[in-house]
Amino acid sequence: MRFKLTDERRAYMIAAVQAHFSNEFDDDFGELKAGLILDFFVKNLGPPLYNQAIRDAHGFIQEKLVDLEGDFYEPEERR
Repeated sequence: MRFKLTDERRAYMIAAVQAHFSNEFDDDFGELKAGLILDFFVKNLGPPLYNQAIRDAHGFIQEKLVDLEGDFYEPEERR
């Protein structure tokens, strides 16, 4: 799965990268350099973070499914 940012999200993130480097490192650079930095992080951090989120969501759902029977199970009368 390849991550594709919308044009709007990409523009916002490029501006955020520029602002961060300007504020934290007193380093101003253009959109091209900020875009390359963003591409690097999306490519290298995107998949592991996405996969971790999927694992976390899976664990959460599994936990809720286990609790489902205990929380909602209604004993049946046997005749």
